[in-house]
Amino acid sequence: MALVAADEGVGVVLEQMRARLDALPPALAKRKVFLSTYRRTTAAVGTAIDEGRFEDPVWVERWDVVFAELYLHAHDGYVDGGSAVPRPWRLAFEAPDDLPDLRHVLLGINAHVNYDLPQALLAVIDETDFGDAALMQRRRADHERIDGVLAGRVAAEDQLLGARPFVDRLLTPLNRAGTRRFLREARRKVWHNTYELHAARVAGPSTYDARLAELEVLSAAKIADLLEPGQVLLRLAVAGFGVTLPPPAR
Repeated sequence: MALVAADEGVGVVLEQMRARLDALPPALAKRKVFLSTYRRTTAAVGTAIDEGRFEDPVWVERWDVVFAELYLHAHDGYVDGGSAVPRPWRLAFEAPDDLPDLRHVLLGINAHVNYDLPQALLAVIDETDFGDAALMQRRRADHERIDGVLAGRVAAEDQLLGARPFVDRLLTPLNRAGTRRFLREARRKVWHNTYELHAARVAGPSTYDARLAELEVLSAAKIADLLEPGQVLLRLAVAGFGVTLPPPAR
């Protein structure tokens, strides 16, 4: 399937996501869990753009399209049997079908937020932009405004995940609060990692590739936390969901 061009909008992204949902073979039916969640969230971002909730809605829409393209590329590569699928996505796609839907969603969020999102930000923030403090403040403000959109989806997405054990239902208010908390925490770390990748980009292609490989390893390693038994949302609210690139080796 064709990917979304950077100059196209959220509406085209939603169409592309729908096409992939419809085309998934029965053997990959569980891949619909994250994709359906992501499509609804993307629609919510599109609504927020239309409502003027961002300082630079044109930039946010371009960023959202680039962000979605990273996921679509990984999705298509896996469905087509390609080998160039980043490890966080490959592990998410290959997770056992009998995992609870929540775990499938968290595995997708890990790959897309911890690994893809810093790359998407870097793709829509030029090297010279990083030297403009006022511009970067606006970019970060819009980056953080996404939290409001995500927070507005938590309750609805929680209900859509279907039946769960009694103890999970009992802990629903805490789980929802924990989800909002760890999404904010992860987004702060994404901003840090974007600056780390920017510095690597300035240093040259080999340095950038090495730092991106570090981020890939960190994001893949996070999957062990997401598969641990127990109350995963509460655990993530305490321990954190995001990953942090360390200072570069000297």
